[in-house]
Amino acid sequence: MGKLLKTLDEKRLLVADGAWGTLLQAHGLQAGTCPEIWNVEEPDKVRSIAAAYVKAGSDLVLTNTFGGSTLALKRYGLADRTEELNEAGARLSMEGAPGKLVAASIGPTGEFLPPMGEVTEEEMRAAFAAQIRAVMKAGARILCVETMTSAEEAVCAVQAARQAAAELSTEVEVMATMTFTETPNGYRTFMGVDCRTAVQKLTEAGADVLGSNCGNGIEQMVPIALEFRRYSDKPILIQANAGLPQIEKGVTVFRQSPEHMSRWVPQLIEAGVSIVGGCCGTTPEHIRRIRSRIDRLL
Repeated sequence: MGKLLKTLDEKRLLVADGAWGTLLQAHGLQAGTCPEIWNVEEPDKVRSIAAAYVKAGSDLVLTNTFGGSTLALKRYGLADRTEELNEAGARLSMEGAPGKLVAASIGPTGEFLPPMGEVTEEEMRAAFAAQIRAVMKAGARILCVETMTSAEEAVCAVQAARQAAAELSTEVEVMATMTFTETPNGYRTFMGVDCRTAVQKLTEAGADVLGSNCGNGIEQMVPIALEFRRYSDKPILIQANAGLPQIEKGVTVFRQSPEHMSRWVPQLIEAGVSIVGGCCGTTPEHIRRIRSRIDRLL
């Protein structure tokens, strides 16, 4: 049993971190700038985000590597720096969150598999594998495949993780979350994947923890969590946005308060969630309130 599952077995409920993009922007990251380049150009700022979430009460902290696959970095002309940027991102979170669980963020490539795109499954797995080998070189042994809308792409990422671990003769634990939207036919991803299919595909690929992040406020995450629990007995991770995005004066904002989000934590726990955190728009204060609410439930 790896460190993540062992900790879950001991503590039952864990608090994850909140948004990284929101805090990077608050620290001055400009639109159009590759977030991962800050791992080498602004390391103190990146490290401080991990530290801020630890101070707020996070048991589990992610890394600034969401767009770190070679296919995603290629858009910025940085594919040849995949190892450097991902290794630095993993190391910075471990430095900012000593003694805590650190999970390397593995986000979508932005490419599509056939018939919608031209990237093959082999190419996609290779793009994820290069990123995963780099974060593992830095010491990361937990991965968070997140914000996926295509089951096939998510499966490629999980498979790449298992392949990299086998190559390095080491253990890795994989969390995998997808992003859903409410439709007349229930919650589905942009690519039409429902919760049952997500559970089936991710479980078959070898994910240790399942769940959902982004796309919804915390209220909408309760029925999603219930669907995951209906089809799986694996630990569930939920990282909701601070409400649905609103455009104000050309800027995307999230208005759900820390207190409002924390009030929904008991419902998530009743739905079977094991790890609660935040996504877009959430801050250390959101996590602090979630931490307080969970502590009262333990």
